[in-house]
Amino acid sequence: MSTFSLNAAARAAMSAEEYRALFERIVASGEPYGPPGGGYGADYTKLNLARTRRIEKTLKVLPEVKAALEGLTPQTWLVITEPWCGDSAQNLPVLQRLAELAPSVEVRIALRDQDTDLIDRFLTNGARSIPKLIAFDPTTEEVLFTWGPRPQAGHDLVMANKTKPASEQLDKDGLAEALHRWYHENGGHDVQLEVRSLLHDVHRASL
Repeated sequence: MSTFSLNAAARAAMSAEEYRALFERIVASGEPYGPPGGGYGADYTKLNLARTRRIEKTLKVLPEVKAALEGLTPQTWLVITEPWCGDSAQNLPVLQRLAELAPSVEVRIALRDQDTDLIDRFLTNGARSIPKLIAFDPTTEEVLFTWGPRPQAGHDLVMANKTKPASEQLDKDGLAEALHRWYHENGGHDVQLEVRSLLHDVHRASL
């Protein structure tokens, strides 16, 4: 049985440019694309690409986050995701922008449904939730931190809906609308601050 290697997983994954090209090809094909049995139509993936483009145009990186990205030791950010994922459409562009501001960070992107062994090593509360960021030291393969699939406030929004009486819960479409409205209003702010906090934790642990 072969030994699992994060570096090998990163090498088998795509660059940010390769992932974006795949995303655009999928949308251009007009074919449905989603998880097995997920029922995601072509229009949803097209909407995700539009969400990604909006974030890329409007994202403002916070000064304190820029400062936290300066002088990082070499890290690989391996992101497990899929173009059909609405949370990824909102969060992956933020992670990529942050990595662009840190020359020592290399981003690699793996498709969740192409290699379930990878995501199964990094479950969130027992689920294959995406996007999932695994930041690791490429020399030692030590996992520095993980993040995902969404900021805490977004998670709280989803969980609050689940705790309501069944008659008051938003259905799948209603919840998605509420969550993406929150993303739009937040503008990538919380993702940045949560990554900054994780980077500070890594720094403190190294002292």
